[in-house]
Order: sequence, then structure tokens, then C-alpha cells
Amino acid sequence: MLPPQGDAVDAINPSVELTESERIDRLRLIRSDNVGPRTFYSLVDHFGTARAALERLPDLARRGGAQRSGRICSADEAKAELAASRKFGIAWRAPGEDGYPARLATLDDAPPLLAVRGDTKTLMRPMIAIVGSRNASGAGLKFAGQLARELGEAGFVVISGLARGVDQAAHRTSVESGTIAVLAGGHDCIYPPEHGDLLAAILDQSGAAISEMPLGHEPRARDFPRRNRLISGASLGVVVVEAAHRSGSLITARMAAEQGREVFAVPGSPLDPRAAGTNDLIKQGATLVTEAADIINAVAPIMERPVMHPAGEPDSEPFEHDPQGHDRDQITGLLGPAPISIDDLVRMSGASPAIVRTVLLELELAGRLERHGGGLVSLL
Repeated sequence: MLPPQGDAVDAINPSVELTESERIDRLRLIRSDNVGPRTFYSLVDHFGTARAALERLPDLARRGGAQRSGRICSADEAKAELAASRKFGIAWRAPGEDGYPARLATLDDAPPLLAVRGDTKTLMRPMIAIVGSRNASGAGLKFAGQLARELGEAGFVVISGLARGVDQAAHRTSVESGTIAVLAGGHDCIYPPEHGDLLAAILDQSGAAISEMPLGHEPRARDFPRRNRLISGASLGVVVVEAAHRSGSLITARMAAEQGREVFAVPGSPLDPRAAGTNDLIKQGATLVTEAADIINAVAPIMERPVMHPAGEPDSEPFEHDPQGHDRDQITGLLGPAPISIDDLVRMSGASPAIVRTVLLELELAGRLERHGGGLVSLL
């Protein structure tokens, strides 16, 4: 079992503290067109600072074939967003700063800045994710609440997505012990809307809410998988209570496996379609869960290891300053709508990894490239 509540902390080194100008530059870069988290880190690793990367965006996009430069977030826009966030009680934290979950910071697509509201101490404690069906059975809701309560008593924070069904049951039962809601939209765009009172209770009882989206951002369908990666990434493991085939909870489980997190599944009746996904997870090797002890025993060895390698460490492979035209044409010619691995591009093109990485960065900033999980890319 873990030490008493509040004593267990996910620690990560080194600790950092951004200056206000660095925070503005980071926000400008991640809010600029065609810059996602992975691209953000590649740019900062290569050019040294977010400000230096901002200066190079137009040239890189032009080299990638952009007909016109994408929008670059201005300093005034970034300052206005930070000011509005403060009025809402939101702090924007970077990986390594206090209040940024340590395990989330290890992802290669960790948010460069995370909008945090609530108790930052709770965000630094070890977390277990509980997710599942929005139309869960009564038994599923009861068991999700039971797991959340027992995990809270053992010193864990329960993290989930504030959705109806299993998420809601997990949050409500762990309000007093500490729970974290991960939002798909901005902090002022709660989904579903009727869970505003639940979020208020979470924040009133030493819980927290996190999002990577700006205020005013209404969640769209594509935002929920992005949110799910934060749920799994911040946790030691993900427990799926009930999930039908093609459930969003199975996306969270898949992301957890890709991120090296533990995957747990609660078995259900073969006659209930809401258990089909969880039963399949068990067949695929997920740890079967019938009580909280199954989870606690599985993550205990992980708890003994320090959290290492935060996002944003310098890349081992540099970029090429200016790839030759024939290299660019050859690499672009190998790309298509079907995802291909970057390793395959290096092998097939005969170009160095540095050249391939640079060409892909140019194409992405030009809005012509899509990145997928597992180091796969495709041409838009």
C-alpha cells in the first residue's frame, strides 16, 4: 500500500520555472498555425528557444511548399490569453514546473503549456485513471465508485474525463480524497454542461482540472482523443470498467499501452455489449481487475522508480540547416495518404535522419503533413 494520503508524490527532475516572457513565447508558438506539441519540441530543441523558433516559422513553411505564411500568434494575443486565464483562476504551467503532472511531462507530445486550476499539490501525487462507458450499467457505476473510493483511501488520485457514466461515478466517489478532471475544451466550456456542479465540487475539495485548450474553446469530436492521451499520460495506469466495441475508453487504453502505462480491465458478462471491449482487453493481455488491490499491487513496483526523461530534452538527431531540393523532392515523393514510419522514410530515401526530420518539419509547418502515433506520418 502507498503511504497515507498526501505523502506520496510523483517527483521529476530537474525543477524549472519559466519567466513571464518565456511563458508568452511558448504560448505564442503553440498557438501558431500547424504547430502541435511534437513540432513545438522539435522547433525548440533545434533553435534553442521558442522566440528563436517563432522567427523561423515563415521561412520553414515556405520551404515546405506553403503558398502563404500561416498565422503566428502575436505577443499581444498571448498576453491577453494569460491575463484572461488568471482572472479565471488558471495558471499555465510547463513540463517540470510545479503543478504539471510529472508523468504527463514524459510524453513526446506533452502539452508545452497546461492550463491548471485547483490544488497543484494534488496534481503532483500519483494518479490512477478510471474510464468507461457513458451509458454504464448500475453494477458498472457501483464498481467504478468502489474502486475510486478504495484507491483514494490508498493514497492515489483518481483522474478521469468528467464524462457521463463511469467518469462521473469515479469523480464523485473520490472528491474528498482527490480527483482530477481532464477537459476536452477550455475551462469555461464544460462538457457535458450539467457537470459544472461536479467540477465545482472537485475544485472545492482539493481537486483540480486541467486542459491544453484556450478559454472559449468548445470541445469538438477530435478533441476527445487528445484529451484521452492526457488522462492516460498523467497516470500510472488506466482502469476500463465498461466499454463497448469502438468505445472512446478503448482509445484511452490503447494510448496508455503506447505510453508505457499499465492497462487494467474489469470483466463483464459476455451477454452485455457494454463489456465486450473490456473482455477483449483482457484477452489482449490487460490486467484483470476485481478489486482495488489488483491495481495497487501492479503499480507498486513502478512507484519505486523515479520519473525520468521529461519532454523537451534535446533530440539526439539534429536538423539539416537547408536540405537540397532533390532530397526534399525524394522524401515528399515517398509520402502519401497512407501513414509511413519515419524510419522507413530514412531507409527508402537514403537521406540522413537529420534531412528527413527537417523536410517533415517543413511540410508540417506548411500544413501538408499529418503525424500519427508510433512515429508514423502521412501527406495531407
